[in-house]
Amino acid sequence: MTTRTVRKVAEGKAANVERQRLAEDSQREYNWKRWGPYLSEPQWGTVREDYSANGDCWNYFPHDQARSRAFRWGEDGLLGITDRECRLCFALALWNGRDPILKERLFGLTNNEGNHGEDVKECYFYLDSTPTHSYMRALYKYPQSEFPYQQLIEENKRRGKNEPEFELTDTGIFDEQRYFDRIARALSPLLRRQPPGRMPKGFRAIAEPRGSRRRTELAPCQPLSSRRERAMRMARSRRTICA
Repeated sequence: MTTRTVRKVAEGKAANVERQRLAEDSQREYNWKRWGPYLSEPQWGTVREDYSANGDCWNYFPHDQARSRAFRWGEDGLLGITDRECRLCFALALWNGRDPILKERLFGLTNNEGNHGEDVKECYFYLDSTPTHSYMRALYKYPQSEFPYQQLIEENKRRGKNEPEFELTDTGIFDEQRYFDRIARALSPLLRRQPPGRMPKGFRAIAEPRGSRRRTELAPCQPLSSRRERAMRMARSRRTICA
């Protein structure tokens, strides 16, 4: 068979497996959709966290305060995932050695700062996700130089409504390809039920440096497959296990 034919056969088999997972989820045999990309991109500056007297959610909870104030009705994160109740969240935390703060969430402009209203000023891409979120992959481009937070705010404030927006790529920070490609992959914990050798076990969030084969596990967690098994392990170890 040709390479194209082999690829079509493989895609067909993968589609059939995913259809089986969707059927198992709808029949409540397995909770395939318990984990997914349900984590908010920005929780700051939203009406969900607004307790201002005049309903000004953008100024009540700006991006600059998100790293030091606790959210009440949710969480956010960079290329993050969470369970459907948002009880346990996983996301990237990056630092290029130059920024004054960690890169833990997306940066953007509020309605008053952008010449065309609120807008995220980042370069990130969602690359893959199965319907059950059993496999997900996303990419974030992190500049090697200091992130131009203030420049983006000031230049967009200066521009009028008839002018184009000032984007992150317009700052020249990506010139000469001086940035990191951070790839986050997530695998469903239910893939532990697959036959040995077919898929990796457990949930893993992995970051891959650009141009490197090295991988770093950021937040490993292996939920247990049944309540009975969980109870047995808790009794043996006498410690709480994250499920």
